[in-house]
Amino acid sequence: MKVALVHDYLNQYGGAERVLEALCQIFPEAPIYTLLYDKKKTGRAFENRKIHTSFLQKIPWLKTHHRSFLMLMPLAIEQFDLSEYDLVISDSASFAKGVITKPKTVHICYCHTPTRYAWDDSHKYIEEFGYSSVVKRIIPFFMNYIRLWDEMAAQRVDEFITNSHFVANRIKKYYHREAVVIHPPVKTNLFNISSNTDDYFLMVGRFLPYKRFDLAIEAFNRLGWPLKIVGDGPQKIQLKKKAKDNIEFTGLVSDEKLKNFYTHCRAFIFPQEEDFGIAPAEAMSAGRPVIAYRAGGVLEIIKEGTTGLFFDKQTPECLIETLKKFRSSDFDSQTIRQHALQFNEEVFKNKIRDFINKIPNI
Repeated sequence: MKVALVHDYLNQYGGAERVLEALCQIFPEAPIYTLLYDKKKTGRAFENRKIHTSFLQKIPWLKTHHRSFLMLMPLAIEQFDLSEYDLVISDSASFAKGVITKPKTVHICYCHTPTRYAWDDSHKYIEEFGYSSVVKRIIPFFMNYIRLWDEMAAQRVDEFITNSHFVANRIKKYYHREAVVIHPPVKTNLFNISSNTDDYFLMVGRFLPYKRFDLAIEAFNRLGWPLKIVGDGPQKIQLKKKAKDNIEFTGLVSDEKLKNFYTHCRAFIFPQEEDFGIAPAEAMSAGRPVIAYRAGGVLEIIKEGTTGLFFDKQTPECLIETLKKFRSSDFDSQTIRQHALQFNEEVFKNKIRDFINKIPNI
């Protein structure tokens, strides 16, 4: 059986790339087809794979300004010739699902979300992309085309898998398709439990508006409690200016240092709405409880009162109220870690294999 893997663009290493990495382990001979590839941004994760890129790879500066070329991406993804493959697996949050395959080829899409800037509050996402005022006026005229293409592309998929029931409901709403839920892989084996914890709380992620680092910073500014923030991103300068001395920005850190941060924090703070939430699952793998906004995929992975607490409104006041209720002694690290093991990489890979084996004619 000849297998190909398709990914939107390899210009960062995040949750979608972790799924792709696990798929590469299941299919070690499968090549990767992707719109763009930036080895510096993905580290060593895919350096030994055969990677096919689109014509967009040749456009100067596109690796760092790919959102300016959205209108070319449907054309670019459709140019890949996948006619020799029996099975194509697209790992997609936007364009990868739109590849064109032969009738005999089975196309499975692991869909992280219906394309956000086309469907879910598209006005907000356009604003957050940081386009100029002139471009922002033009984009809505093109976005209708993206929506039409995106819905059509979803019909090319034979089987959908997704990361949470939260996203499965969006797939049904926008694409009118059913999706099987297989939670994404978490490297739980990298983490361990410590009998000693420090006094700080922890946040990890890219500094983007929807991640709501600003909300947590405001809450901890008022409380004066120690908060460590691991990560980088477009909002770094703005967030640093907002934070008081009790908040430490560590920047990007090594895996070993990140592991230590997780292991010794009092709790992990997660104030955003996400499709799943790999960072909270990592924190739970280290036996640490999570304090999260009650929305999105975390509702499926956190057991309230056992592995963490929820707050109901995205306001500093509501987060502060929950933080004041939090007591480390109410949570058992072993119980939390045991709960997190259901998201282990091997569990993910076994579920993917089982899913594929049940499809006829593969």
